[in-house]
Amino acid sequence: MIICMLALVSCRRDHNTTGWVYMPDMAYSEAAESYTPNPNFADSITMQVPPEGTIPKEMVPYRYPLDFDGQKQAGAELVSPVPMTGIHLMRGKEVYDIFCANCHGPEGRGDGHLYTGKLFTAKPTSLVDKYVQDKPAGEIYHVITLGSLSGLMGPHGAMISPQDRWKVVMYVKNRLSVNP
Repeated sequence: MIICMLALVSCRRDHNTTGWVYMPDMAYSEAAESYTPNPNFADSITMQVPPEGTIPKEMVPYRYPLDFDGQKQAGAELVSPVPMTGIHLMRGKEVYDIFCANCHGPEGRGDGHLYTGKLFTAKPTSLVDKYVQDKPAGEIYHVITLGSLSGLMGPHGAMISPQDRWKVVMYVKNRLSVNP
């Protein structure tokens, strides 16, 4: 009889409350702030570096090194998984305008704001020249991912998703080449 009474008393019709909390330390745990000290770790830092060799869940490792042979191999082996469509070309232009136009310019001639404003002393490569247009798409993708061999162009692989990198390559090869 007492058990039935307890069961009826514990049931509530209010759906905005979870009811009684039997283990508050588990129900109301506080999250640690990223840059605060943390006594649970040996180095007392909350935000830990991932263990060596781990890969984020949705990341596919890029297997080509940043050297001449790696760039040529990427050019020979990599093929875009993104089909040529108007929507993909438009997305390629959007991403180009965000990440590339500051250096390479809106038409890809190497006359972007950072160069013309004298914020960058070396003139970026013109993407409409034969030198770039004759490269395989995989080589351009490689340079976007890891940066240029000269080191003047930094890597954008961490900032631009693989799908969007291919769309930028598509835009560079098909739209910028039309307007030399």
